[in-house]
Amino acid sequence: MNNEMIYSNIWTPETIEDVKKLSGPILIVGASGFIGAKLYFSLNKIRDDVYACSKNPLNCWRLINAHSPKIMNVDITDFEGLRGAINTIRPMTVFNLAAYGAYARQSDPDRIHQTNYIGTLNLLRALSDTGCSAFVQAGTSSEYGLNSKFTDENGELIPNSDYAVSKTGAGYIIKYYGKVLNFPCVNLRIYSIFGPWEEKDRLIPTLIASGLKGVYPNFVDRSIARDFVYIDDCTEAMVKAALTVCKTNPGISINIASGVKTTMEDVARTAKKLFNISREPEFGSMVNRKWDITEWYGNPQLAEKLMGWKYRTSFEEGLKINIEWERQTTDMFKYVSLPSKPKKISAVIACYKDSRSIPILHERLTNVFRQTGNDYEIIFVNDASPDNDYEVIKNLCEKDAHVLGISHSRNFGSQSAFMSGMEVASGNAVVLMDGDGQDPPEIIADFVKKWEEGYEIVYGQRIKRDASFHMQFLYKLFYRIFKKLSDINVPVDAGDFSLMDRKVVDHLLKFTEKDIFLRGLRAWVGFKQAGVPYTRPERLFGKSTNNFSKNIWWAKKGIFSFSMKPLHYIQSLGALIFFVTIILGAFYLINFFINPPSARGVTTIVLLILGLGSIQIISISILGDYIGKITEEVKNRPKFIRDKIIYNGKVYDNEENIMKVIEKIGRNYTS
Repeated sequence: MNNEMIYSNIWTPETIEDVKKLSGPILIVGASGFIGAKLYFSLNKIRDDVYACSKNPLNCWRLINAHSPKIMNVDITDFEGLRGAINTIRPMTVFNLAAYGAYARQSDPDRIHQTNYIGTLNLLRALSDTGCSAFVQAGTSSEYGLNSKFTDENGELIPNSDYAVSKTGAGYIIKYYGKVLNFPCVNLRIYSIFGPWEEKDRLIPTLIASGLKGVYPNFVDRSIARDFVYIDDCTEAMVKAALTVCKTNPGISINIASGVKTTMEDVARTAKKLFNISREPEFGSMVNRKWDITEWYGNPQLAEKLMGWKYRTSFEEGLKINIEWERQTTDMFKYVSLPSKPKKISAVIACYKDSRSIPILHERLTNVFRQTGNDYEIIFVNDASPDNDYEVIKNLCEKDAHVLGISHSRNFGSQSAFMSGMEVASGNAVVLMDGDGQDPPEIIADFVKKWEEGYEIVYGQRIKRDASFHMQFLYKLFYRIFKKLSDINVPVDAGDFSLMDRKVVDHLLKFTEKDIFLRGLRAWVGFKQAGVPYTRPERLFGKSTNNFSKNIWWAKKGIFSFSMKPLHYIQSLGALIFFVTIILGAFYLINFFINPPSARGVTTIVLLILGLGSIQIISISILGDYIGKITEEVKNRPKFIRDKIIYNGKVYDNEENIMKVIEKIGRNYTS
């Protein structure tokens, strides 16, 4: 893929010269968003003093390949953190594109107002201390709300959503700072921007994805209208605003619009022409949203008068450019997906000699999470596999921003691998599964349904497994013995494959024991639990790393971790033998007087010695297992040692950097 194509724009030579005139350093706030990322890419090609910040920018698919120390993690709702960043950069030109609530899935009113209103206020307060030449605020045409028919800047504002209200409030902050405090700022009321880097679930990317397949997407009513502005025309307007009205008319609000009313019928007609679709579109196949109106287009005259800006790219011309861009980047952004639900699920996969199955699991997990509609991350833990598991995982991390890789310094076992991944996981729920393909990813959809019903732990219950009859019998026998011996209620036929709510994971991570048996701990913590039956298949490739002796080791590990009954049984057996000994002693004493002593009891003595000796050896071995567990715990060695973490496609291979990454991921979750 040619990077020039990915990051290209259609700016005029005049705009390029304007960019060179901007006072630097330049700061783009909200650079992980659609317009912010495009502006960053365009400015960064021309100047070397362009900084970008956003909340968790490197979690964004747009910036996954943009490794730069000038891209920073800044939360504008945190005033002290923001002020520190501003004092460090001391930007002279600032473009604020940070926003929350523009998409239907962003529905939290507190976060909407905190980001759009308080965030803008925090920026202006911090910049007032350091000084600033130009502050361009990305407002929205939604500020007009119900009054959106070719409205000019003096039109009444009738916002019709929390997002519109918060943006209207931010516009009044700009007005106050500009007109009263004479701060060089402007509010641009931006209409429907489209072009490369737009979210994949928006109208135009959906239209292109469907059109490339020769079909239409679902449409709302044919009369619903938009005022479309191509992305490069919009970013040109922002540059011009920084050089003109910020200084000449501080505090003003200006429409960035084409003035052209484009209905859904017009959109479909253009798609029919460009994609050569034979059939007619079906309008009303998608329900109108609350913000869909039939008269939504702006008056752009003030922008031309005060800034010398007007749109240059028609909807059809912009769509042609966008179609070619989507064609060229399809493979690069293959795994981009967007959550329709606010919750995130982390899948932790323990890998050992699983290099061939890892890509297949990744593909299947991606499909499952897309179907559930949740945000997600896939954490592959390479437990020092002698195969090329690490290289396969690293390759996936470079292609898919949803994938995170961990490599251990040596093989610590699957239980430690799960704990290692759980420490890093940032989801609202965590799924544990093996990397050999014996835990079918498709079952996760059933886990999620149970979780959404209120169950905090959902485990896979193996009603059948693809294995020999005697192995099936032995596995079932173990689980029933384990349940009988355990001091807690342990579900039968339930392995590590499960989904656990975040609060369950947080409790498990507090446990300090080293020799862990997760399926037992999962039962021990309690909470509301449910099983999902499934058939456990064979490994996708190769042979199981568990042999008969390893399975015996697993059985002892489970029993000795969650039961004191073997010790009780030894004590009971000792008491029984003691009483049997007394009875035998009495018998032989009586027999001594009845029958003279003879050598006929040698066999009895030998059998008793051998029997009691074997019981003693078995008892000592059981005691030894318990003592061995105590020894392991008091050594207080770590459960695992991480050699590398691959995060956002970048490898971190020393302890300090690894801990910083884990801390960053933790902040991403809590925020």
